[in-house]
Amino acid sequence: MPDAVVIGAGPNGLVAANILAAAGWSVQVLEEQPEPGGAVRHDRGVDADFVNDLFSSFYPLAAASPVLSALHLEDHGLHWSHAPQVLAHPLSDGRCAVLDRRIDVTADSLDAFAPGDGAAWRRLFALWQTVREDLLDALFTPFPPVRSLARLARTLRTAGGLRAARSLILPVRRMGEEEFRGEGGRLLLAGNALHADLAPESAGSGGFGWLMSMLGQTYGFPVPVGGSGALTEALVRRLRAHGGELRCGERVENVTVRDGRAVGVRTASGESVTARRAVLADVAVPVLYQQLVGPEHLPAQLMEDLRRFQWDFATFKVDWALDGPVPWRAERACRAGTVHLADGMDELTRFAAQIAMHQVPDRPFALFGQMTTADATRSPAGTESAWAYTHVPHDIRADAGDEGITGKWRPADQERMADRVERQVEQFAPGFRARVRARRVLAPPTLQALDANLLDGAINGGTTNIHQQLLFRPVPGTGRPETPLPGLFLASAGAHPGGGVHGAPGANAARSALRAHRAPALVRAQRLLTRRDRTGHRR
Repeated sequence: MPDAVVIGAGPNGLVAANILAAAGWSVQVLEEQPEPGGAVRHDRGVDADFVNDLFSSFYPLAAASPVLSALHLEDHGLHWSHAPQVLAHPLSDGRCAVLDRRIDVTADSLDAFAPGDGAAWRRLFALWQTVREDLLDALFTPFPPVRSLARLARTLRTAGGLRAARSLILPVRRMGEEEFRGEGGRLLLAGNALHADLAPESAGSGGFGWLMSMLGQTYGFPVPVGGSGALTEALVRRLRAHGGELRCGERVENVTVRDGRAVGVRTASGESVTARRAVLADVAVPVLYQQLVGPEHLPAQLMEDLRRFQWDFATFKVDWALDGPVPWRAERACRAGTVHLADGMDELTRFAAQIAMHQVPDRPFALFGQMTTADATRSPAGTESAWAYTHVPHDIRADAGDEGITGKWRPADQERMADRVERQVEQFAPGFRARVRARRVLAPPTLQALDANLLDGAINGGTTNIHQQLLFRPVPGTGRPETPLPGLFLASAGAHPGGGVHGAPGANAARSALRAHRAPALVRAQRLLTRRDRTGHRR
């Protein structure tokens, strides 16, 4: 009988298991898929000579995460690699904004759009340097991060106070208009905001775009050498070195509740696994509460709040094996690991508005990954392992492109949408399609089948919009890994601080479980000391 059962071997589940195992707990991790990793996995399914990441690829939050750095995964085989440049946003006229870890290079690319915009970027970077330590501490610790927020408030006062805070809650379109004269800086911020489901006009999208941009400026967008699954492999090796157990192909069907407390799980094969101390769930929030636990064990208000739970956008992804490098019209895009493809701010707004209207976008904003550029081990010399993903609505009611994409994602839908994504790439890289050796389509149902936490490929565990963050994540009045069911802890991206491969939800859940177990022992010890003080001897 293990001390803890962890449901799900995604990065958060594995981080939680590692922390518990290192603290001396016996831990058993149960994973539905035949391999661990959740959305951090790779394969050779497109072409045997090419490594393609199935889901996530670039990890600025991992590079910045004190949670992952404390695990010293480099001691367990993890190595990072960087593309020569972090990110590029080309336009169809050949201009290109570039984010580079060398701030002079970033600033020069923005000055090419409008003189003085490089200095504006430096001012945003100076704000980041002032608040970075306290901001990251607040981001990666359980909510409410009282000490971190107090320090951050003091730091913000020296960095402009309310004016700086105002800038960070602006919609990214407005923030870009206030900070930059030209389009380059605006596009870097807005494209990074759309790494989540934040439209250019969403409140707080400016702060998120700024955060992702500054992470890239400071840490880059690194990738694990050999494929994204190398990060998972390092977490698994570390877990096993501390005595933890991982069992794949074991789907958990329900959480066992006894006397109002979570005491274990039951698997699809009918096996009962009892946990002496805690159950930690790296599971999507609606699935955990509505299916694995059930309303009979939970407050009625929680079940009512879950009716209003909002997922982030659905995702459509295409992987490629390319016979040569991408023929970008803008030469500066050739050296970037990540390339954002939208022909200006208005096209980004149009894309987000079409999703809001439940339409398949006709000119999809695409995040494009040049993986061999970032890590030379991904494919043979002179070729490129590449991917692009875009977002679509969960509930599709129309096709803005008039090609009849229905959203049922049958083969015809998938091929039409993949062709549409390729045409978007061609707009910025004429001749791209001629270099495609092989491609693989990962439509929303496929992504969900590969990771049940990702409803239609929703990658952030719930919307990143401000109404479902902080004390509103995953539902109002929560914000912490503790759940209404004693002994059960939420360890997925549905908990604060949300999506991204940084391990914070898993770490927060593990630490909460450790504290919950220590608390009764501490109370008993305090009572014993009080008795000794009164009597002079042990009673």
